[in-house]
Amino acid sequence: MTDLVARAPRAGIAIGSGALAATIVGGSVPVVGLLDAYPMLSGQAIRYLLGGLLLVAWAGVGRRRLPRPGARDLLSLLGLAATGMLGFNACLLYAQRYAEPGFVAAVLGGTPLVLALLAPLLAGRPALLTMVGALAVVAGIVVLSGGGSWHGPGLLLALLTLACEASFTLLAIGVVARLGAFAVSTWCCLLAAALGSVLATAIDGAAAWQLPTAREAAALLLLAALTTALGFCLWYRAVSDLGADRAGVLIGLMPVSGLAVSIALGAQPLTLVSCAGIVLVTAGCVLGLHRHRPTLSTPTSPIHTPPKVDLPTAIPG
Repeated sequence: MTDLVARAPRAGIAIGSGALAATIVGGSVPVVGLLDAYPMLSGQAIRYLLGGLLLVAWAGVGRRRLPRPGARDLLSLLGLAATGMLGFNACLLYAQRYAEPGFVAAVLGGTPLVLALLAPLLAGRPALLTMVGALAVVAGIVVLSGGGSWHGPGLLLALLTLACEASFTLLAIGVVARLGAFAVSTWCCLLAAALGSVLATAIDGAAAWQLPTAREAAALLLLAALTTALGFCLWYRAVSDLGADRAGVLIGLMPVSGLAVSIALGAQPLTLVSCAGIVLVTAGCVLGLHRHRPTLSTPTSPIHTPPKVDLPTAIPG
């Protein structure tokens, strides 16, 4: 009984950290839009490099030990950087060329359900209540995003985007247990920056490295500091205490925060449909986060750059 009481404040802090991370990512959608004209791969490489350097600097200031990855860890980290970060953004970009933003958002909104299903299965522990909450969150995201249609490879690309988002969680389970969340966040950023630089140069050559405008530079710095460095740390604090399945339902807060920013900027009105979506997401989060017994923790994705949609939505990496 004493142990459960002691865990209560810790769980509250973890939920607050995860909710804040999701809010930061959802609210960053307008910032992402400032990089439309900048080369995608090199822009991502710069963003992740800046984020990784900020984390390295923070480790130095706090005299935090940054363990070096072994060969086994390096494979997982490379997989995370390639699929969960760079692959996610690439699939997201191409998916929106063949599908409406609302459709991509709705498919990507299935991430909480995927995590609620797979994370407990991998850990050998069913979580029915979390799955029900995740279903409510997915329904809320579909309502907020407005559904949408697709043509050609739109469905396949949307599903690949979802798979990349989920891979960030599944590939991280073992390496986070060995190195810790802070180290994984740092190394993933640095590896994604290196891999993105190589790919950008190979695909676009010198054109990939154009000088950003003042607005683009500000956007890159903001995304690196808030969405990447701070967002990663907050999110991994949440998943370390809540677990992947329970923390995953907080992804539903991303389109809610994006909607709030859009309304505050006068970009769209508050409607009954959006209110219904917010209610569903909130109810799903409350239900999915409820658990009487403590469980083992597994990592999940902090979120990557959210897709550029009419109603912002999730997940990064």
